Amino acid sequence: MSKSNPLKLFSFNRVIVPLIIGIGVAIFLIAKDFSEPIITEVQEGKGSYYWIDANNNDAKEISELHLTDSEHIGNVSIDYQKDILKHIVKNWTWSSTICLLVAMFFAVMRDLMYMYRIRFLSDNQLSWKQSFQIIMIWEFSSAITPTVVGGSAVAFFIVSMEGIGVARSTAIVMITALLDELFYIIIAPLTILFVGANIAFIHDFDFNVFGFEFGVITVFFIGYSFMCLLTIIILLAIFIYPKAFKNLLYYLSTKKMFSKTQAKLQKIGDDVITSSIEFKGKSFLFWIKAYLITISSWISRFLVVNFLILAFTSYGDQLLIFARQLVMWIILCISPTPGSSGIAEFAFPVFFKEFIPLGLGSTLSVLWRLFTYYPYIILGLIVLPIWTKRVIRRQRLKKIQAKHSSVK
Repeated sequence: MSKSNPLKLFSFNRVIVPLIIGIGVAIFLIAKDFSEPIITEVQEGKGSYYWIDANNNDAKEISELHLTDSEHIGNVSIDYQKDILKHIVKNWTWSSTICLLVAMFFAVMRDLMYMYRIRFLSDNQLSWKQSFQIIMIWEFSSAITPTVVGGSAVAFFIVSMEGIGVARSTAIVMITALLDELFYIIIAPLTILFVGANIAFIHDFDFNVFGFEFGVITVFFIGYSFMCLLTIIILLAIFIYPKAFKNLLYYLSTKKMFSKTQAKLQKIGDDVITSSIEFKGKSFLFWIKAYLITISSWISRFLVVNFLILAFTSYGDQLLIFARQLVMWIILCISPTPGSSGIAEFAFPVFFKEFIPLGLGSTLSVLWRLFTYYPYIILGLIVLPIWTKRVIRRQRLKKIQAKHSSVK
């Protein structure tokens, strides 16, 4: 990565691709919802249509509906999304407005907790302004790169550019990743077991990879197992056997099959040692506080969906909605698209369909992304040039001061 101009890290293509994918999928889903009628069963005598299952497939199709007459009692109604939206707007309440505001509050709270955590891990060496800019650029990089890649590589860079040593920056980012993994591997199974695995997992969302079909449960346990393995490796490497882990990486780097990644493996080994030195001596209370901050940030992230759904409906098992998000998160983590663009918009109405009024799945999906995804692209584009100008100016000032010091 070039330290002369960090703006080179983010090309136009990297920004425009996730926007095109996300917006394209959103437009497609909403257009599909607006064009297709919503067929629902109603109490006998209340419907304008009756249904005859001509195909014997137990699926209601528009061609199988007939207007009621003297011989047939209506038990089916046809609605359109535009009519549903008009009904919601007409019956909008202050309670709905408050729920939307609370959803916005938790979206902001998530970032505040991230900022607080990175300040805490840096022993307050980073100011609130620096923390804000780091988190916004970090989220921006995560939004324009595939979820499986994430923004950690950029995070190492931007933290070190804030005047924090490379070794310490490495330690901060590694511990941040560790805390995030620990949140998930502890909270996810507890929540899923509490609500019941049979309802926490959905059963009509399958993946087809190389001709093999994988259900949500299988994907969840594969992802969860990988997280557990990664967490164990980090814990062993940083807190128990850092020197042994470094020696292992150095040994692997000498092998022919790792010749192309020799420098990277050795750097990881060095980073593990520095991370161990940085955090091994921290007190138990330090780790409790860091973990509580992490829990607060992640719970805030998920509560956005809870209150977003509450704004449009007065019912729903809120803990189950929370559990479904934990399951859906695994799906988004393995998404090959930048920031899970397209996948997230499609998955949302599938995971929460029984909590969302008929016909509003895609609309709420897009609204959710407007709260939790697109703002980071906009803020990133605003913050990145400001941050770049500041760090470059500081670098130049340091060079001038160093030059004067050498002259003296």
